[in-house]
Amino acid sequence: MNLYTLISASVVVVLAIFFSLPLLNPTYWLSLNLKSWLWIPIPSSSLSSSPVIADLVVRNGVIYTSDESLPFADSMAIHNGRILRLGNFSFVQELAADGTEELDLGGKVVVPGFIDSHVHLIYAGLQMARVELHGINKKDEFVRKIKEAVRNAKEGSWILGGGWNNDLWGGELPLASWIDDITPYNPVWLNRMDGHMGLANSVALKLSGISNLTKDPEGGTIVRTVDGEDTVNERREALVGATNHALMRGVTTVVDFGRYYPGVSAELPWEDFSDVYQWADASKKMMIRVCLFFPMETWLRLHPYADEPHNYGLQVTESEILYNITMASEKSGLQVAIHAIGDRANDLILDIYESVVSTNGMRDRRFRIEHAQHLAPGAAARFGRQGIVASVQPLHLLGDADTATKKLGTDRAQKESYLFRSLLASNAPLAFGSDWPVVDINPLGGIKTAMKRLPPGWDDAWIPSECLTLNDSLKAHTISAARACFLDNDLGSLSPGKLADFVILSTDSWDDFAAEGSASVEATYVSGVRAYP
Repeated sequence: MNLYTLISASVVVVLAIFFSLPLLNPTYWLSLNLKSWLWIPIPSSSLSSSPVIADLVVRNGVIYTSDESLPFADSMAIHNGRILRLGNFSFVQELAADGTEELDLGGKVVVPGFIDSHVHLIYAGLQMARVELHGINKKDEFVRKIKEAVRNAKEGSWILGGGWNNDLWGGELPLASWIDDITPYNPVWLNRMDGHMGLANSVALKLSGISNLTKDPEGGTIVRTVDGEDTVNERREALVGATNHALMRGVTTVVDFGRYYPGVSAELPWEDFSDVYQWADASKKMMIRVCLFFPMETWLRLHPYADEPHNYGLQVTESEILYNITMASEKSGLQVAIHAIGDRANDLILDIYESVVSTNGMRDRRFRIEHAQHLAPGAAARFGRQGIVASVQPLHLLGDADTATKKLGTDRAQKESYLFRSLLASNAPLAFGSDWPVVDINPLGGIKTAMKRLPPGWDDAWIPSECLTLNDSLKAHTISAARACFLDNDLGSLSPGKLADFVILSTDSWDDFAAEGSASVEATYVSGVRAYP
């Protein structure tokens, strides 16, 4: 395939290729540049002198556009998967004819299709068919879930799953002894919710060659995984399942960081590209748009934890190596995105980015930092001053609020955590995502969380000064997310000429939505065609 590529570093060097699903017009030209590749239809008006007639007119709604030149409209005309016109119904209706379909919104709110800026799509799809441990808060319930999975599994088959969070039951890490008695003939691997550690039973440890004599890696404990090999068909089914779930949540575009985390083979995302994504594209099963990232291993060091003063976190790649990787990618005119969670890690990456710009001069790079969860004083301002995209996950704060104080101490947790408002006030580009399957893909839930910042069981917002408005939150999941991956010419807002990806919400009151942030997805359209339900 003759493709230009977009190289980034996601804790690593990553290569991004943007897929769009096949559009309605059979005549295409291929747009190739250093940012992405995208099939774009040639407008009918360029092929003949006939006036353009809308395929679909959407009317009688509250259409939020994410476009500052026209924030709201009540009607929209669509042709060949793209938006022709927005405004009032009489203006839009001028483009209708006998064959034009009409969709009456009944006053419902419409928003652009959501962009999730950070997912692990195939891994999430695989997880959907495995043992689900999110939200488990008792040891007995944890064990019951595994026992149920074993009962439904064949002897010798892997029991895979995850989502557990030991903080929910007091902090004790699960042990192989919890499940060994009920899994004597099945290897088990269960990821923690963040994917950075997991529980293996004794059968799995034996298969992997790990024993009590096995040395821990420098800076941590055993981090290699014993994940059973997934077949090509399982991964293809996982993509289809994950895609359908994303559409149900109103997501029409995702940025996929692949089946990668420290300790696993960097080849897995490449295998998924060739075996799954190219298959899906060729067989017209790509129902959403996907920007893919392919990683090389690296990890970032954090500040010491308050409950473990000598634990600085694990950094696999030295700073100089990470700088050289970033410099080499940047010199090729390619985008860079690096994962950083803690304050020290974020300062390190900001320093690297600043040094690269100082050496190579100014240009439109759109450097990204993934997560940016805890920022030292002054770091939010640096994001804005340097123009660094903060790719953040609002739903993470719900699970981190109680543990942040334990890990960081009260003062740092209150001053450094999830500084969304501070980042925007510093003019930093803000892009929202989920990190699915660490948490469920749920843009509306993330938007409400960014607005309210109310963790479970809390009466008051966590750091209320960092709460966002509905408008700011929607933009972080639409136009700002599109800009963060150089896709804003075609996605991110409901604007003339852009792809007609939009979501119909359950609410018919913008004021109520703006006040409470509560709504659900009623329908999802991709290129002007209903994709859900």
